[in-house]
This record gives sequence, structure tokens and C-alpha cells, in this order.
Amino acid sequence: MNQLDFDGRAAIVTGGAQGIGLAIAKRLTASGAKVRIWDRDDKLLANSVASLGGQASGDALDVTDAAAVERGVKTALEALGRIDVLVNNAGIAGLNKPTVDYPIDEWERVLRINLTSQFLCCRAVAPAMVKAGYGRIVNIASIAGKEGNPNAVAYSASKAGVIALTKSLGKELAQSGVLVNCVTPAAAKTAIFDQMTETHINYMLSKIPMSRFVTVDEVASLVCWLASEDCAFSTGGVFDISGGRATY
Repeated sequence: MNQLDFDGRAAIVTGGAQGIGLAIAKRLTASGAKVRIWDRDDKLLANSVASLGGQASGDALDVTDAAAVERGVKTALEALGRIDVLVNNAGIAGLNKPTVDYPIDEWERVLRINLTSQFLCCRAVAPAMVKAGYGRIVNIASIAGKEGNPNAVAYSASKAGVIALTKSLGKELAQSGVLVNCVTPAAAKTAIFDQMTETHINYMLSKIPMSRFVTVDEVASLVCWLASEDCAFSTGGVFDISGGRATY
């Protein structure tokens, strides 16, 4: 693992108790950052925090709850003294169904967890970063947000929304010292696969020219560079990690 300099930095990673989020938290702590994990699964959260050692702490909260997010920011500032990095990783796949059969309540649930949560976290954290004159926000989108996956309308739309959120906020904060970028990974073998049909998983694999899924550590590597001081002139950007699938 190449080391990045996060000494003295503090980060929040949402959905950080497993999968891509945990890989990001591991790389950040290994590079010297103090990491606050937000996850609604309190038992999984406790185990993950313990596995990361003294550089990590956790807060069990629902990132779709605006009041809970505001409290989480206040608690994080009290515990860490600062927030230099926010990684919006929490998300779900949702059902695999044709658009005409897609349940309205499921559409709303996926949009709330995948997109509204990122808006709420950015809205709550950005003021502290702007006040400090420094910050890095990295939003986890998806290649599906650029291309659209059939039978995954809510997921695809939510991730397209994350890309637009990133571009809008990146422009708003461009002169503040706070940079906002997103990554658009191809699928990774995580617990999110449990929410998908085998047909949909095979479809995603068939679209990747490298003929394999991305690993969580590969995604973490890109995310942590975007969260570092080395990323100094990119904001509102969309960074692909799709094994050659991306066409723009």
C-alpha cells in the first residue's frame, strides 16, 4: 500500500462498517488519519471500529435523518476537533425490476439512501470545512449513474444524481479550499451483491472489458488520493474506476 500523508487529518466515512467504506477507513487510518465511521448497523460498526485500532471511532446513525446527521457532525467535531474529509459511501442497490414494474416506495427508498443522504451530509459538513478553509469531499457514485443499468432504474438515477450533486457543490465551493469530487466504480463484490439477482450481476460483469469486478481496495486507493492534499486542482470531477467500461 502506498502511503498518503493524513497525519493530523480527521475524516468521516459513511457506511464505513463494511465493504468499500471499511476499505477506505482502513487506508485512511493506515495513512495517519483519525476516522469517524457512520453506520446504522451498531453491532457491525463496533466490530469494524475495534478492528481499526485507536485511530477510529464510530457513531451509529441513519444518514437519511437530517437531525441525526447534524448531531453526528457536532459529535464528530467534539471528538476529533475538526473534519477535513467526508466520504459519502452509504448506499444500497435496491430491487432489480423493469421500470414499469418498479415499486414507488422502493424508488423513494433508494433515492433517499443513495442521494438524499449525500446531500444531507454535504450540507451539514461543508460549513465547518469552509470555516477552516480546507476540506475534501468524495462522493461514491457508480458507472450506472453515467450509463444507466437496465432493471436498476432507482439505483442508476440515484447515482446520476450524486454526479450532479458533486458538480454543483464543487462549483459552489471552488474558491473556498474545499474540493468535491466523486468516483464511478464498476461493481465490487460486497454485501450489496446480496440485493441483486444473478442475472443482473452477470450483466454487470459482461460490460467490463477487464472481465472482473473492481476490488474494494482499488476503490479505496482512488478515493483516498482524492481525499488527500495531493488532490489540489480537481473539483466537481468524476473519476472512473470501471475496468474500461466507461465511455465518457
